[in-house]
Amino acid sequence: MNNSAPIGIFDSGVGGLTVAHAVSDLLPEEQLVYFGDSAHLPYGDKSAATIQAYSIKICDVLLEKGCKLILIACNSASAAAYELIKAYVGSKAKVLNVIDPVVDHVAKNYTSKKVGLIGTKQTVGSGVYEYQIKVKDPSIKVQSLATPLLVPMIEEGFHNDNISEAIISEYLNHSILNEVNGLILGCTHYPLIKDSIESFYQNKVEVIDSSRIVAAALKLYLEDLNLLSSAREQENEFIVSDITPSFEKASELFFGSKIKLNQHILWE
Repeated sequence: MNNSAPIGIFDSGVGGLTVAHAVSDLLPEEQLVYFGDSAHLPYGDKSAATIQAYSIKICDVLLEKGCKLILIACNSASAAAYELIKAYVGSKAKVLNVIDPVVDHVAKNYTSKKVGLIGTKQTVGSGVYEYQIKVKDPSIKVQSLATPLLVPMIEEGFHNDNISEAIISEYLNHSILNEVNGLILGCTHYPLIKDSIESFYQNKVEVIDSSRIVAAALKLYLEDLNLLSSAREQENEFIVSDITPSFEKASELFFGSKIKLNQHILWE
């Protein structure tokens, strides 16, 4: 496998750009090929079968780009399609998801404690975090709450004002999340409201940011396999299934700098 080959990252839309940004910061020598399925977002309220179908189509694009590794930067797709994608991709590329590194972090740091989780209906409904954390450490109690208004709120730009504060407060005051020691941000959109969540908890609860944890885990994984690139040979590439003015604006917000989007239609 070619060390200088790109890393493929995909998400239902712009949320995975928080992960891509973290990876780019930590591994600047790596070329990234990002695919945001903007034509079909959000994935959080879709069936597992639908998410799997979209994910396979996206993986075909990333494999055509010669990616050495595919990172599923979407909690909903990680929960619904990870095993299928691994089987489908086979030996053509390595496959990672955004759930496993967070599970490892929680298992290592929250023995006999209570951890909250907020995420999409798909992610929370799958029970994947609770199951995997219990397998690692049965003493950890996981309390999950679906927070479906947060993704559209963030994508529409209402993530740093009175509207967002009211919605965030309404969710976090739910009894399910009472007295948690840590809170998993179970959606890659949520790092954009991390400051507001930390403010709600007055910095007394660790807000577990998957983007940074996943980037660190990816680096270790590539090191173990001797697949780290020594120098980036090409610029990062950002592909979407639909280009809209709102998506272009949101992509700059999520990645932290202006990026050029190329369109690739998954279905004619």
